[in-house]
Amino acid sequence: MKAPSRRQMSGEPQLDQAVQRWLDWDQNPWTRAQVQSLVAAGRQDDLRKRLCCRMSFGTAGLRAPMGAGFSRINDLTVIQSTQGLHSYLSRCFPDLRDRGVVIGFDSRGQEESGCSSQRLAKLTAAVMLSREVPVHLFSTFVPTPYVPYAVQKLGAVAGVMITASHNPKEDNGYKVYWCNGAQICSPHDREILCCVEEQLEPWSSSCWEEELVETSSLRTNPLADISRSYMEELTSLCFHRNLNRRCPLKFVHSSFHGVGHDYVQKAFQTFGFAPPIPVPEQKDPDPNFSSVICPNPEEGLSVLELSVLLAEKENAPIVLATDPDADRLAVAEKSEGCGWKVFTGNELAALLGWWMFSNWKDAHPDPEDVQKVYMLSTTVSSKILQTFAREKGFKFEETLPGFKWIGHRIHELAQAGNTVLFSFEESIGFLCGSWVLDKDGISSAAVVAEMASYLYHKHLNLNQQLHIIYQTYGYHLSKTSYVVCEDPPTINSIFSRIRNFGGTGSYPKTCSGIQIVHVRDVTTGYDSSQPDLRSVLPVMKSSHMITFTLQNGFVATLRTSGTEPKIKCYAEYCAAPGNSDVSRLEEELQSFMAALLDEFLEPERNNLTRRHI
Repeated sequence: MKAPSRRQMSGEPQLDQAVQRWLDWDQNPWTRAQVQSLVAAGRQDDLRKRLCCRMSFGTAGLRAPMGAGFSRINDLTVIQSTQGLHSYLSRCFPDLRDRGVVIGFDSRGQEESGCSSQRLAKLTAAVMLSREVPVHLFSTFVPTPYVPYAVQKLGAVAGVMITASHNPKEDNGYKVYWCNGAQICSPHDREILCCVEEQLEPWSSSCWEEELVETSSLRTNPLADISRSYMEELTSLCFHRNLNRRCPLKFVHSSFHGVGHDYVQKAFQTFGFAPPIPVPEQKDPDPNFSSVICPNPEEGLSVLELSVLLAEKENAPIVLATDPDADRLAVAEKSEGCGWKVFTGNELAALLGWWMFSNWKDAHPDPEDVQKVYMLSTTVSSKILQTFAREKGFKFEETLPGFKWIGHRIHELAQAGNTVLFSFEESIGFLCGSWVLDKDGISSAAVVAEMASYLYHKHLNLNQQLHIIYQTYGYHLSKTSYVVCEDPPTINSIFSRIRNFGGTGSYPKTCSGIQIVHVRDVTTGYDSSQPDLRSVLPVMKSSHMITFTLQNGFVATLRTSGTEPKIKCYAEYCAAPGNSDVSRLEEELQSFMAALLDEFLEPERNNLTRRHI
């Protein structure tokens, strides 16, 4: 195909070079045509956005809209990313050609760019196969947790999952797992990106040959073995199989047009349940997500409408919803009066933490055993597990936001002979046990069903048990909001003011008239609660994050988003047991959140737009 003529050139050397490189390297006719069309139309702003910057490995690996351009997910950028990954893995693992990599994909796709998760997975495999690296490529779409699980079971050096999870339909992603089965984190993410940028041109025509996965003797399909092994290990989370078999409860499940249907059905059968009732409109994979505005079950009742309608019709008191790649789980329960209760991630964590420890304790009556038991959560999640730990004697740890940090910490603790019973992040990401090092909606769905069945036989439901937990350990009420700020210097100025609130290097002493007893700033590495004033959590200079612990049980975190122009605000009221006037506690939390924003962020003076979640 011809390069753009001189009259079509922009006159900007950087842009013109980027256009030329794209047309020289890209062999996908749909994305080539997209760039040629933009050039012909003189749409230089669009071309700059697409071609003059690259994606970075963020919290979830690479994630961006599908389509033409170095800043988007497409055939070429996936080939480039895999070349960089191969180079880095070659440097780290002399036995790369013996151990190989695992590759999985979800059901996403975009007709206008000729991209689908399956095609991108095959191209990822083709790059590895072209360098004689064995590839364990799943033959069909799988839940994201299957990839980290397979990395560990097969002894691979890494895994790649092509998915954008619950993002809008336009997006796709490239998620990388390390040899321990956890998502990559620093420094691996930076080093892989450097390797990508060192060799952007595709190595050979073999990188574009999807057919290699059908003809190469180095490709295996791990689907049957991994699925069988996963379901066998899932039984370690099943504690009451006989009750499950007699359970009269019905469950409705939505897979949100994603990959979860067959796998949740198998998980239920593994636990002895009848399969859940699927939402027919959302049961089968659909890259257009045709029945939901947003394919994210975390949005609550607004996106669970079809599930709730079916549950009402079938007299099913529990709705379970896995997101499109089945690593997150939402749960709703029919209220005793009317309506439905959708549990927040923090509320579900209270239930699952209680459930996992109760069953572990039944099997381990020796008080000494608890010394090597852990639960984990991210630092912006509820402190309910910390409260459990103080009462029950097990250990609790926080990590930085993102399940990659949890996964790596689980691996470290397991290597030292410890048991991690439960881990979570507030955005409905849960992991029961530690045999997968990422959040897992499949296993969590089965565990929640068993917990609901057990409670039913005790004449309780999930919400009633949640209130029993809170009455016993104190109500833990959470609130999240954020402000929008399009000006990075303003964000830096806001956090600089907080760090020098009462003079140079002096953080705020009060908020809403309440004394602040501890401040932790992981951007600078400061933590006033530690004897050496140094944060236990890793220093993250690339973003701002400060946590305040107040005298009356409030905990608040202010942090910048890595992908959007936001300052996120997380607040929790950890009330003392017996302080059970929930309406009053919620009013106090609301008042505190407003004061936190006003006093520390000054929205009006800084021209910030408030949003509530």
